[in-house]
Amino acid sequence: MRPVVPALFAAAAALLAACAEAAPAQPQAAGPDPLLAPIAEDYARQWLGARDPARIHGNTFLVGFEGLEVALIETSDGLILVDGAVPQAVPALIDNLARLGFRLEDVKYILSTEPHYDHSGGIAALARDSGATVVASPEAAEVLARGRSGADDPQFALLPPFPAVSRLHPLRDGETLTLGDVTITARATPGHTPGSMSWSWRSCEGGDCVDVVFASSLNPISADGYRFSDPGSRALHDGFRRTFRTVRGLPCDILISSHPGPAGINGKLARHREQPDPNPFIEPGACRAFADRYEQLFEQRLAREAAEAQGG
Repeated sequence: MRPVVPALFAAAAALLAACAEAAPAQPQAAGPDPLLAPIAEDYARQWLGARDPARIHGNTFLVGFEGLEVALIETSDGLILVDGAVPQAVPALIDNLARLGFRLEDVKYILSTEPHYDHSGGIAALARDSGATVVASPEAAEVLARGRSGADDPQFALLPPFPAVSRLHPLRDGETLTLGDVTITARATPGHTPGSMSWSWRSCEGGDCVDVVFASSLNPISADGYRFSDPGSRALHDGFRRTFRTVRGLPCDILISSHPGPAGINGKLARHREQPDPNPFIEPGACRAFADRYEQLFEQRLAREAAEAQGG
């Protein structure tokens, strides 16, 4: 009589092998999302105080934070974001969209004002998860593609890298981008960075239409040792001069600044909640005052550099 135990073992092994082939592969545990890894976490925390999102006029919404601005433009064919904050702010930013009844998946374009980590660090994750195309100046597009500022940036020595961005569409000064019923105009405003770009569009409430400007920073700050008056900095020195003229001359009823402070956005939001009419955001002289303020700071910066050069 033949022994049955080896036969039973063989049958069991075959059954286990068949089950293993039929069973679906178990998913691997997801690790941290590299595109959301915090950047300069302790320093950036000062910008990220929670703030209720709000419509400020017609197609224009604010979805950013107490110290870091992000705007949303609603069009008849999808949404446009302006800037993307830092990576660690992306979940809160998406929540702000949802609180207004919008979905990240409906964002078609993300506009970049300046390729620094505080304004562009979250763009890679937002673009990946929305499928949006990122629009920036040609100079900024190069920085966004590599995730690191170049040595021509006044703050280069202070700036950490950020997640690199793909699906980039460069736009030059004066060129336009149209989505549905909204046309955005690119306004080159170099100085704070070589690739800084401001953006303007029209917003209407019924027959009441205004010009909105989301302005890049005009602050002439830098890492230690950088001098705007040095011959090697001539491009940015002259760029700042053109930028002040550009911003001063823009059609501008509503000014949104990349950090809320210079445009007084948080105070205007508080007044808007209490009394939306007359709209406190409508301030036709805001862009002129903005340019005047920072041109004065630039002149003071140049005067300090001249005094230091003379040993004063």
